[in-house]
Amino acid sequence: MDINKRTILWIVFAVSLVVLWNNWMVSTGKPSMFAPAPAQTAKAPEAKKSELPAASATAAAGAAALPGAPAAAEPFKSERITVTTDLFRVDVDTLGGTIKRLELLKFKDGVDPTKNQVLFDVDAGTGKTYLAQTGLIGAPGLPNHQTGFVAKPGPRMLGDGNQVQLVLEAESAGVKLTKTFTFKRGDYTIDVRHDVTNVGAAPVKPELYLQLVHDGNKPAGDSYFNSSYTGPTLYTAEDHYKKLKFETLEKEAAEAAKTGKDAVQDHPTKADNGWFAISQHFFVSAFVPQDKLARTIFTKKVTTNQYAIGTIQQLGTLAPGATVSNDAKLYSGPQQAKLLEQVSPGLELVKDYGWLTIIAKPIFWVMDHIHQVLGNWGWTIIAFTILIKLAFFPLSAAGYRSMAKVKLVTPKMQAIRERYKGDPAKMNQATMELYKAEKINPLGGCLPILVQMPVFIALYWVLQASVEIRGAPWIGWITNLAAPDPWYILPVLYAISMFITTKLNPAPADPMQAKMMLFMPLAFSVMFFFFPSGLVLYWVVNNVLSIGQQYVISKKFAPPAAANS
Repeated sequence: MDINKRTILWIVFAVSLVVLWNNWMVSTGKPSMFAPAPAQTAKAPEAKKSELPAASATAAAGAAALPGAPAAAEPFKSERITVTTDLFRVDVDTLGGTIKRLELLKFKDGVDPTKNQVLFDVDAGTGKTYLAQTGLIGAPGLPNHQTGFVAKPGPRMLGDGNQVQLVLEAESAGVKLTKTFTFKRGDYTIDVRHDVTNVGAAPVKPELYLQLVHDGNKPAGDSYFNSSYTGPTLYTAEDHYKKLKFETLEKEAAEAAKTGKDAVQDHPTKADNGWFAISQHFFVSAFVPQDKLARTIFTKKVTTNQYAIGTIQQLGTLAPGATVSNDAKLYSGPQQAKLLEQVSPGLELVKDYGWLTIIAKPIFWVMDHIHQVLGNWGWTIIAFTILIKLAFFPLSAAGYRSMAKVKLVTPKMQAIRERYKGDPAKMNQATMELYKAEKINPLGGCLPILVQMPVFIALYWVLQASVEIRGAPWIGWITNLAAPDPWYILPVLYAISMFITTKLNPAPADPMQAKMMLFMPLAFSVMFFFFPSGLVLYWVVNNVLSIGQQYVISKKFAPPAAANS
């Protein structure tokens, strides 16, 4: 067969587009083209939808609407209590003790850099709903996220101490529930403690639920080429990490409405460990329930454009006067692996590197150590590119020598094509004999590109997933290496470098193929308009180094025949 570098390059280009498309599909929660879809969750009769109070962010504030409240009671006047630490500002509503807003003070908004990044939030105007709710079920009227709580007096700012606590109390149906939120200095983890006391005259068997409610929309600023998975995720030691999908919950709810069945879903295997979360680009909110306590994990559609993932834990039977305590953690912050690993096993998996995780993790490890020395992620990418180039130097040198030989025999190849243009079989046979006689490996010039392609794709996911690079500047106009180049300078430089590389390569014998080769830099550069500038920086530096290496090898290290020509 007449195999040459241009054909292989087009194959690489096509494969790259397919792989990038597949990765984007996976990142948005759609099934991979190369793997079967994950098993769907099974029905859970234990976690009945009717037992869980409605999770709507606009629940009525009147006491008459609350479970177990007398109809003649005065309307409950809720208030938002704001707790401020060195890392975030949190609003907790006394109606239900629900976290309704969480602002990260160390991270700027991805769309408006004059504002801080907000995770939990409720906005009736835009329909945004992102809440952390807890409460009790198991008997009518037990305190839940629609019950009015009373806040105990105390500091609301971190101040000089290392922690600040918010204590909320509610009593209903003979049960007193005390929620204690503990906020610590330098920690994105909020300790959530529930103390349940039976203040009635009869035994009770309450169950504690923890849930995250989301509107199912991607964060503002999410684009086609800069997209990431947004949706429920969970982890248990038995079944490991799983992504769920809002679309699946919507379909299941629609099917349940037709059949009259319950739409609440359950994890296939009951667990006594793990966590559940809502993941989005660069950030995550994850509940870590009390360990070694049996739980039911559920997902459900709450109402129009609202979905929930949570757990229900049995607290046992409480005799009159008895108290049981439950300790959980709520992490709400950046997807930094070092921080996530300290919260719970497997939580670092929400930092999604795609199917090339085995390559992407070492890449980030190396880049992180380089950054500790250089202190700038742009120069870190450049230094990493140089390291990669040195690692592949022998392979690249062999490829460029092969291309230099191909340049020398191009006239002979054209003569063969003219001689056998009516007989493709003999043309291919004669071409392969020429390659053999001249000791040319027709794939030699493509091997460096093929080998580096997984590194290129893995680096794409490193830049996509690493919140450390989000908002990181390089020099001048590059103020965010995780965002596209605002002035398109790097994509243009890439196109120029690709054009020079094409000119240094052996010219195709086919004029049409030659025009297509000149078109490739333009096609890639247009695609790079939408890619993270850090990725384009890597490829520009790689091309510049390749041009220098190819020029030196072509002039000084070419075979003797090339040197004399």
